[in-house]
Amino acid sequence: MTYVLHRSLKSDPEYAVAGNGIMLTLQDGRQIIDAAGGAAVSCLGHGHPRVVDAITRQAKLLDYVHTMFVTSDPAEALAEEILGNEPGGLTHAFFTSSGSEAMESALKMARQYHVERGEPQRVHYISRRQSYHGNNFGTMALSGHVARRAPYEAILPTGFSQVSPCFPYRYQGESESDNAYVARLAAELEAEFQRIGPERVIAFAAETVVGATAGCVVPVPGYFKAMREVCDRHGALLILDEVMCGMGRTGTCHAWEQEGVAPDLQAVAKGLGGGYAPVGALLVSRKVIDAVAAGSGAFVHGHTYQAHPIACAAALEVQRIIREEALLDNVKVRGEQLRAGLIAALGRHPHVGDIRGRGLFLALEFVADRGTRTPFASSIGVAARIKATGLANGIALYPNGGTIDGRRGDHVVIAPPYTVSESQVDDIVERVAAAISSATVDHVRS
Repeated sequence: MTYVLHRSLKSDPEYAVAGNGIMLTLQDGRQIIDAAGGAAVSCLGHGHPRVVDAITRQAKLLDYVHTMFVTSDPAEALAEEILGNEPGGLTHAFFTSSGSEAMESALKMARQYHVERGEPQRVHYISRRQSYHGNNFGTMALSGHVARRAPYEAILPTGFSQVSPCFPYRYQGESESDNAYVARLAAELEAEFQRIGPERVIAFAAETVVGATAGCVVPVPGYFKAMREVCDRHGALLILDEVMCGMGRTGTCHAWEQEGVAPDLQAVAKGLGGGYAPVGALLVSRKVIDAVAAGSGAFVHGHTYQAHPIACAAALEVQRIIREEALLDNVKVRGEQLRAGLIAALGRHPHVGDIRGRGLFLALEFVADRGTRTPFASSIGVAARIKATGLANGIALYPNGGTIDGRRGDHVVIAPPYTVSESQVDDIVERVAAAISSATVDHVRS
């Protein structure tokens, strides 16, 4: 009997009792490679002594303050650590306790920006299908995650609509060039602005590299530049959700650095604190800050636990370690090794349709037929089977269904810590291949 409301009421989760580096220890003594970092969270692995010490020191010094009254050294130092060089014109951080809170804050800040500038008629957000931006009502309305929206569809806020994702494996024509695909998607976004009324649109929001919903989908070259141009033409903001793909996961601190654009508002979370504390952040550009400063002078939004000193101290130490140990270089090198290993082991597998992603943020999409890219029937639950066979093979992967349109398709995400070693990558590849072969062969036999 458990009094915890777990993710499922039909099965009990595995019970973890300890973590060390890339490894998790389960209650029965099994050692599991945490190859997904939970959900692309544990960027330094488990039990890093420097982060543990930083949390302990801060807890002894100052555990909590309310930001309505005072600030704290950890919050100020963390903001300077990540924004001291004003990347892409981002100048201010609003620290939250989750990625959902960070994205909800982005929605509010975007709306307030237009109100401060005398454009209260802007009441609509545009996002993309096959996206995920959080579990609050606002962020769920923004999201194109069909399964998570379904129970609440009738009561979700209005003022949100979606356009097509940039998902080349599934939606780019076989003879369609990247330029033509980008032009088609830009035209679709422009048409949506016109349908809504350009003067009514607050912002366009997107994950720079799509996370769990579609599985590490990387945009084609020029896509975000084209989306930015549409937004700029109509005075709308660009919100980039890097809760999953940001803070180094793709090999640069911000995934947008590889796209040649910068957002007006950006959400980060998972890699910010590496799982050592619940912490996220809304990063705000000077353009937006200046508008608020010239108007009311205050962000009309707040949380009891925002800029929590212990959470900020943990995140600060995580970010210092990443910088001081040049771990983004390791992300690039090990990411290429992981990709090459997966391609060598599974690139011709009859049920692996696509291997994609960037840095240490990779996914495999599964198909019943490689030639036609036909997915497995949803009732089979291929991704869940692979998760189960992975655990049996000593590796934790992050599975998801509904890859293609919210109902069809399966994939797993692989996102090990930035500290992963060469030999550990080889071990991950071997265990992933074994799990996939076992799960798909078992299906064919059944």
